[in-house]
Amino acid sequence: MFEKVNGKVVKVNVGMAGGVVARNGAMLFYTGDVSFAPHQIPGAGPGGGGGGMMRMAGRMMAGEHERTMLAQGNGEVHYGFAGLEVHVVQLQQGAMLRVEASRLLANTAALQSSVVSVMSSGGGGGGGGGLMGALRGAATGALTGQGMFTTQLAGQGAAVLLAHGGFLELQVGGPNPVVVDPQAFIAAYGNVQTELKSAASWRDAVGRGAGEAMQLHCVGQGVVYVQASEEKL
Repeated sequence: MFEKVNGKVVKVNVGMAGGVVARNGAMLFYTGDVSFAPHQIPGAGPGGGGGGMMRMAGRMMAGEHERTMLAQGNGEVHYGFAGLEVHVVQLQQGAMLRVEASRLLANTAALQSSVVSVMSSGGGGGGGGGLMGALRGAATGALTGQGMFTTQLAGQGAAVLLAHGGFLELQVGGPNPVVVDPQAFIAAYGNVQTELKSAASWRDAVGRGAGEAMQLHCVGQGVVYVQASEEKL
């Protein structure tokens, strides 16, 4: 499906992939008979029903979600974005990938996609879904630099991730959790649960701590992708 041209560009045969969804501005050039149309991930639009608070949560979700385009036809498209590093993830049937919206370059259209609250994705965090999960997610995002929503992909296909400074693949499944800086977190693949915990202690109060107020604890079975930088994309 997706093939890396170099560390910052991928190419894909749109017809063989069954269509490709990519963020706006990611298409570099193409050859063949390819058409592009606006695309919206389910759950990314403003909330329709419910009260004012639900509509407010929907507007926050719509504002954070990256706009996407659907490419269809027969031809080859090259994708890249802002000179960032790219990494291709192959999804097997039944697997799940949860990725920060700003760090998803493209994915095959056959994948089932949705936008979920960061406090409910993966079953971690203890925040719950719905409006309260969204509002807790907003507070979490303000503290950590993460968004309040994340893109969830499931099914069989492929996705392309973006990173600043390169990628690290961390295996999750040992006796101890994998602990990452929330601002370096890109995505989690497999049955991975995440929980945001405060790392503040008396050492931080006297200026002798590590300086990381919040940490993301990852447990379960799978892979966590982090970037070699804390810079937001």
